[in-house]
Amino acid sequence: MAKKEKNNKQAKKADKKAAPEQVVEEKIPARLYGKYKEDIVPKLREKFDYKNIMQVPKLDKIVVNVGVGGAVQDPKMLDEAVRDIETITGQKASVRISTKSISNFKLREGMKVGAKITLRREMMYEFLDRLISVALPRVRDFRGISDKAFDGRGNYTLGIKEQIIFPEINVDKVSRINGMDITFVTTANSDNEAYELLTAFGVPFRKRELQ
Repeated sequence: MAKKEKNNKQAKKADKKAAPEQVVEEKIPARLYGKYKEDIVPKLREKFDYKNIMQVPKLDKIVVNVGVGGAVQDPKMLDEAVRDIETITGQKASVRISTKSISNFKLREGMKVGAKITLRREMMYEFLDRLISVALPRVRDFRGISDKAFDGRGNYTLGIKEQIIFPEINVDKVSRINGMDITFVTTANSDNEAYELLTAFGVPFRKRELQ
């Protein structure tokens, strides 16, 4: 019996030696994250004279919201909108439910009326990169975005009228044009600091100064 156990142990050791080593691929950080660390942080520290590196504002998250009022009459419209934003962001969406009833719009409390996705870390930076490098330049007659949509607390909301500006969307399979709101949530203490942060990332604001 002892001899048999010894043979089994030797066989297992031989299998381990024969098995090829697993190669662990090193994950490459998102391009804009590297840009933030190497270029944006030093630039903002110099511009605003931050004493501590922790004072430098950063992008905390990006929230993508889609409202589908027509889903009250046709629930399939919401399904299509959810499919599109999941395709665009690469992340699962959460369905938004109405919190109150509005008789004029035939809306009842608890009905599904939209969808939301919150992006963080690598997913957030990759989405921002595709938005400013590929999607926005595809907008017809694009001349930059307005800088008047800051909320006073360092956050900015961008309205997109058509989801088809994203190359991930197959136009031939789109039955309805949907817009969306994209909110950039930052740790900045003021709109001016948030403006400089987003500009440094490459967000194409129109050429003007914040008041």
